[in-house]
Amino acid sequence: MDQAQIASLASPLPEALSPWTMFLQADFVVKAVMIGLALASVATWTVLVVKTIQLRSALRKGRAALSISVAARSLSDATGGVSAEGGVVSRLLATAEDEIEKSRGLPADGIKERVAWQFERIEAAAVSRIGRGIGILATVGAVAPFVGLFGTVWGIMNSFIGISHAHTTNLAVVAPGIAEALLATAFGLAAAIPAVVIYNLFARATGGYRAVIADASVAVMRLLSRDLDRQHAGPAEARRSAIRAVDAPLMSIVNPAE
Repeated sequence: MDQAQIASLASPLPEALSPWTMFLQADFVVKAVMIGLALASVATWTVLVVKTIQLRSALRKGRAALSISVAARSLSDATGGVSAEGGVVSRLLATAEDEIEKSRGLPADGIKERVAWQFERIEAAAVSRIGRGIGILATVGAVAPFVGLFGTVWGIMNSFIGISHAHTTNLAVVAPGIAEALLATAFGLAAAIPAVVIYNLFARATGGYRAVIADASVAVMRLLSRDLDRQHAGPAEARRSAIRAVDAPLMSIVNPAE
């Protein structure tokens, strides 16, 4: 077999073996693999931008509303300080006030229990909503290396078929096909590594957001318990508290040692 026949059977050699020329010369299956991995990488970076903006906004609102709820003396004070854009904390406060309004005259323990049930569902829904879309990163990180490996195996198989047809192991004939196959692996790693890193970052950020929501839930429950105790305190207890508040400075003056 002369050199012309070998050249006709082997893959055409690109003038410059660059990633772009390797992509153009690749088999259609390897091309499809690389295009799919490139789209997966675009999806990863899109999720990074969108979820970063969403998480920062939610954390900022949650921390601001948490500080107001901790400093408030009652539910009405906290509701007045937390605007309608307070996010999850606004829903917690609205739920607590709504349950108090609907349960007037009922025991305080039952009100607290019902509010706690609703708070659990609100917290779970908030965390689920903030974590929506992060699963794409886990999927890309787990699947992309194997998809790239599939493209590599397919490309190397084609290279060996070209070797068998050409009846030569000349490196100049074999190298382009193998390089195209290995490029698919590079695409897989380029898509998987950022996806795994970004997923871990968002997992930690989501855990921090969950902690903020849990702290806000505890703060609102404390305000609810305080308001219920005020409502159910008897007139005699209220008078005794007022007397103690008035007499406390006098007692301190009479007996400085106290």
